[in-house]
Amino acid sequence: MRKINFKNIKLAITAIAIMGVASSCDVTDLSPANLIPDEEAFGTAARVESVVLGVYESAQAGFYLGVVQRGYPFGAANVQQGDMRGEDMYNDQLFYEITYVANHTPFSANNNGMWISIYRMVNRANIVLENLETALQAGVINQQQRDVLRGEMLFMRALGHHELLVHFARPYMDNPGSLGVPYRTVAINDVPLVAENEAVGRTTVADDYAQLLADLNEAEGLLPLERNFSRVRRGAVIGLKSRVLLHMGNWQGVVDELNKLTGTYGLTDSPVTPFRNWNSPENIFSFVHTAESNAGVNGALPAMYGNPARGARGLVKVSPLIWRSEFWHPEDLRRSELTDRNAGGIYSFKYTDVVTRTDPNPILRFSEVVLNAAEAHARLGNSAQAIELLNSVRDRALPASIPSFTAGDFANTDALLTAIFNERRIEFLAEGRRWADIHRLSGEGLMDGIPLKATSRSITSLDFYTTDREIPTDHALPYTDTRFVWPIPQEEILNNSTAPIEQNPGY
Repeated sequence: MRKINFKNIKLAITAIAIMGVASSCDVTDLSPANLIPDEEAFGTAARVESVVLGVYESAQAGFYLGVVQRGYPFGAANVQQGDMRGEDMYNDQLFYEITYVANHTPFSANNNGMWISIYRMVNRANIVLENLETALQAGVINQQQRDVLRGEMLFMRALGHHELLVHFARPYMDNPGSLGVPYRTVAINDVPLVAENEAVGRTTVADDYAQLLADLNEAEGLLPLERNFSRVRRGAVIGLKSRVLLHMGNWQGVVDELNKLTGTYGLTDSPVTPFRNWNSPENIFSFVHTAESNAGVNGALPAMYGNPARGARGLVKVSPLIWRSEFWHPEDLRRSELTDRNAGGIYSFKYTDVVTRTDPNPILRFSEVVLNAAEAHARLGNSAQAIELLNSVRDRALPASIPSFTAGDFANTDALLTAIFNERRIEFLAEGRRWADIHRLSGEGLMDGIPLKATSRSITSLDFYTTDREIPTDHALPYTDTRFVWPIPQEEILNNSTAPIEQNPGY
């Protein structure tokens, strides 16, 4: 393989394989990546492991404004962009305003950075997938090693493509035949292969979801059940399948995936524990950070979401809209233990290390799989099972004096679903999951798009949370608006010289 000096974005996102520094197989190494030829990168088992760790590194520190920084796509950016596209976390400064007010263009940095860094990660995964077979045939790795590493890379490829679908394509439940994203399965490690990948245009959303499930189904059969939370294991694949099937409206499939995990993972007694003990049975998969390699003061979750009184930047607050909502009980532990406040407002306290910024980025927690199944049971008419699962998440956050939900609390299935949707908003606050729910529910017709938000840079006092002071609102976006989906980066279109891909309508 030849080293190539790529000069444009189209080629940069398909950069050649990377190698991280070898480390324990149970801890993701976040050391800077270096380009090396394939024949050397896959020449020993230790080097193969290093290249795989380099794919994790590219997920944690991706492309933004021409350099590698700020936690794109999964170091922190997927959380921040997912929250800022919704209404439950609040933009307090100019930093995230373009996302918060939905003013993205084909030239803006955040959507460009997400697209470029995801495809960069995907290409690195594809390079590993291609070379694992050569390493196996050469005796560099054995069959078991090959299978586990292949499973990891298939998961990473699926995770990346699904993130692209929820930002750049219309939802599956609206129209599976609408424009998807290019699902890239061929490695680009030399110039002649660029044209082959350029020919992979935008297939349909249905095609993309079919390939997602194909990747995940294969990965599930390859990966071990037990493993450190910072490396992909079988549970992570099952958890992601649960999420994907939820977006497809495959309700029985969602229930089936929960059943696979029951007994291996579980809810902790307190909703606080998963954020104070990352090795808890609730943490299915997270991207880790170290003091030496993290998203930095301009990207790391504790810096962006934390209370300035503790040394954080505090650019993102909890929205007073959800704080004052009737559905969030005032005695909920997630209010008292997982938030923090000062005179200017209320902040998330899920991420606490504002000094060295080592908090992992949670990608999949067991509570998500549980609430996915609660919704699926409700859709299937299994109200008792849905309420039981809903209570299992909710009750642990409330004192014993607060009764569990019963069937009598819900007039109909729609009321039960609303309670489940609201519980998701509370449970995954500051974890970036709100946008994915807005996306799929709007496509189904259960939401009208992005609801009203607290007006950007207007919440200046704790009074907005603790009194009946009027909350200024703005930034609602109908589902029919062009800006509901992000535009494809213009440079991607211009540099795809052999077969330019189609821009999203309206841009």
